[in-house]
Amino acid sequence: MNAEIVSVGTEILLGEITDTSAPYIARRLANLGIDVYFQDTVGDNYKRLESVINLAESRSDLVVLSGGLGPTEDDITKLVLAKHLGLALDTDEHALQKINDFYKSYPMKEPTTADMQAKYIHGATVLPNDNGFAVGMFLETRQCDYLVLPGPPVEMQHMFTKYALPILAKMASGNPVIASKVMRFFGIGETELEDQLKPLISNQSNPTLATYAKHNEVTLRITASGSKKADVDNLIDGMVQKVNTIVGKYFYGFGDDNSLAKVAVSLLKDKKLSITAAESLTAGMFQSRLGNVSGVSEVFPGGFVTYSAKVKENVLHIPTEVINDHGVVSRETAVWMAQNSKKLLNTNVAVSFTGVAGPDQLEGHPAGNFWVGIALPDGDVKAKEFNFGKDRNEIRDYATKCGLKMVYDNLK
Repeated sequence: MNAEIVSVGTEILLGEITDTSAPYIARRLANLGIDVYFQDTVGDNYKRLESVINLAESRSDLVVLSGGLGPTEDDITKLVLAKHLGLALDTDEHALQKINDFYKSYPMKEPTTADMQAKYIHGATVLPNDNGFAVGMFLETRQCDYLVLPGPPVEMQHMFTKYALPILAKMASGNPVIASKVMRFFGIGETELEDQLKPLISNQSNPTLATYAKHNEVTLRITASGSKKADVDNLIDGMVQKVNTIVGKYFYGFGDDNSLAKVAVSLLKDKKLSITAAESLTAGMFQSRLGNVSGVSEVFPGGFVTYSAKVKENVLHIPTEVINDHGVVSRETAVWMAQNSKKLLNTNVAVSFTGVAGPDQLEGHPAGNFWVGIALPDGDVKAKEFNFGKDRNEIRDYATKCGLKMVYDNLK
């Protein structure tokens, strides 16, 4: 089964907004084993949209249209598709009532075309819009199948996941239940992850595996289908174990919206441990990432940004001879920064960062050379050297994530 995605909207065509829907849909179709061979973007124009639909249905089994379902005159997707297929538009009464109730309670005149959002093509399965008004639809025809979705991401993604996905899963695999689990990895690139998992990826059928490169990390989506949820969950859990047998040292958590910071804070809370940090290279980025996590105040009392050697000496009380003998970019300095910041704030854990963000060298060290230290509850202090030759802010981001992964690895 192959699919084509058509993004409708002049604002996308002109670059006024970024099309995030097509990549989202494509990834999830791939997880179902539905290949996407073409993606199109077309403006709000009758003739051009019908031309794209005509071409898409001639070469694809499934045509997914996203956008153009709103209440304005240029929202023409349903009208063009209905006319193209020679079918009438029906009204979903539940959606219409929702629209009418909204405008009765809202101090704004109802647009004359508002009810168009409740229209669907005769014979189609209506996909409710829990986050908006414009219904979607799934329509099977002799030529091909059509999936019509709203453009706003918050509406489209929820509709796709809750209502469209089960229909597509049953079509693609014959199974009514489909589920996915996202594994997150740090310290390994997408190409290397794929290479190490090649025996699993090459032989995949159910579950399927798909890797995605993120910002200095990688995710792996495992998708399985079956007749019962328990069976699907067992398939996914079994694959998770196989993956972790091969690349478990890079794994740190599950979920699309998870992060190293969330995982680290969760571990600290579970173990009732507090943390501080002394940052030179990262200049507070590590502490900022911790601060992005709700409830972090339970485990994070504060920390230090000690950019210059003099501040490291005066604030963290690092002996002058340590810096003179070993340099700022050294294991010794990273160790002293971690252990002294831990003592100063009386926390259970402390993380330190020192190195070269660039673009210039420092003490003969190239940009991207840095040390991360960690002082642990048992009194042990460790430091690890990294080399990451990218631009300044990429280095700082990567170093921050190295520190969070060290917290995870040492506390899990």
